[in-house]
Amino acid sequence: MENKIKEIIETTKLKFGLDNYHLGQQELYRGINEFNETIYSLSMEWYPAHMMEQDEEGVNPKGTAVIQYQLDTGQYRSVIFVQGMSYANGPICSPLSLNEIIRWVERESTLVYGKQFQLSQQKDNRFQFFICVGGIPIAPSGQIEVHLDHMGKLVQYSIYGQYPPAASIQEELYSLSLHKVESFAKKQLQLIEYPAQEQQRYIPFYLMEEIYVSNDGQGILPFQFTANSPTHLTIDEVVAWDFTNIQTEPFERVDVNLSEIISVEQAVVREPHPDTFPITTEEQEKCITVVKRAMVQLYPDDSGQWVLKALQRDRGYIQAVLRKKKTTNHMFQRKLLLFIDTERSAVVNHMDNITLLHMFDPFESAEDVKVSHEEAFSKLKDLIELSPVYVYDATQKKYILCGKLDCHFGVHAVNGEVMSLDDLH
Repeated sequence: MENKIKEIIETTKLKFGLDNYHLGQQELYRGINEFNETIYSLSMEWYPAHMMEQDEEGVNPKGTAVIQYQLDTGQYRSVIFVQGMSYANGPICSPLSLNEIIRWVERESTLVYGKQFQLSQQKDNRFQFFICVGGIPIAPSGQIEVHLDHMGKLVQYSIYGQYPPAASIQEELYSLSLHKVESFAKKQLQLIEYPAQEQQRYIPFYLMEEIYVSNDGQGILPFQFTANSPTHLTIDEVVAWDFTNIQTEPFERVDVNLSEIISVEQAVVREPHPDTFPITTEEQEKCITVVKRAMVQLYPDDSGQWVLKALQRDRGYIQAVLRKKKTTNHMFQRKLLLFIDTERSAVVNHMDNITLLHMFDPFESAEDVKVSHEEAFSKLKDLIELSPVYVYDATQKKYILCGKLDCHFGVHAVNGEVMSLDDLH
């Protein structure tokens, strides 16, 4: 493996023309892809020859080349020159043209333009592509970005997400229409109180929450792609306690380390990422007990006021997601994350969005709603969009053809005005 890493480093130097650079740092990382598989990567930081290392604040100097190489696929996933400055000798696209960029991306990604990726946006020397199946986007979305400087020299190449393996794609003819999914569209139209910064008050809007409808028009897929996966468990249990049965101790917060640098030995044996393992029934029961104990310590007066929505693995920890039992129509709701160290059977840290919500304390309450749900839907009906998307279903481990139901407009629930979501501020 060490010889392979040396070979990758030398190849990288030649490929990206890093003659005016020296290798500052190299580290091995592992992550998880959409299929709950462990992915190993080599991260390299190349410093310009006239700069020896990071500055005092640990920030890479201008012109540093940060490059990520995926060991499993033998492909570069990210090449970024800090602040868009490159001292490299290449690669250079000259003359600059979309066709040249497409050919270069095809060579690097091994994907075929038109079938597996397509252009979504081009502005100056910035190109953005979306990953697709036969021209149809995928979800979770995949993107490819290429940025060049004014000389046509590469300053960024990044791939987000990955192309689905052929065996995971359940191809079929798209047959949905807005008429077929109208009942779902009505259910997704929600009354939301939006915090308008300029008016310093909440404004009631009817907004549509986007959703995926199966191609047969009979069901929906969750917008949260990890739902139903073995590493994400839906709980939906009210957290309540009786002080006579629980011993309380002061809560001790521990710094949570969410970064992981792995050894060469781990990479050689392809040690699975800890987040790939299912949450067992025993772990689930322990976590519920641990959550209750932590809530007694952190929010002793809140018995019965919180709901444990889910448990999910997160970089070595099990994360408990809690929401307030009593909800409002406010766009932003109270949320609490507890980080559980399974080895210690204890919550070691927590994140509460109460500080964010306090920003809206001075806002005036929303006016009374004067537009009915039916009226709002009739105003938006012709503005609703339905587009085909291949959505990953964790239960089947397949990409299923669906229709993405969405609307980029909302209805002011007081005066009935139809507004673009881009204009909400």
